[in-house]
Amino acid sequence: QVQLVESGGGLVQPGGSLRLSCAASGSIASINAMGWYRQAPGQQRELVATISSGASTKYADSVKGRFTISRDNGKKTVDLQMTSLRPEDTAVYYCNANLMKYGTYFYNNYWGQGTQVTVSS
Repeated sequence: QVQLVESGGGLVQPGGSLRLSCAASGSIASINAMGWYRQAPGQQRELVATISSGASTKYADSVKGRFTISRDNGKKTVDLQMTSLRPEDTAVYYCNANLMKYGTYFYNNYWGQGTQVTVSS
């Protein structure tokens, strides 16, 4: 089995910062890209940021310059440092990993359970 476990969400005031972390565990042979997505109430899930195994990054325009994604390949973790948070950043944030399990020869997408981020005064 493979698990992605997120941590670090919570309530923060506008302009504040939060750091989300996600750890992958289980029978993992290789991890390709990892990333963060978010879903606000009544809206579709959207990409926030992704990072390749070689540390190439991609960000949604709405978070460029405010959020930073990083990963530790040895620990199988991906973090999202969020600064200058705005009320419109309020959403459930999901960790994603494109990975290959031992005993298989293909990559699949796996998701964490999500962590709530609320930006409000």
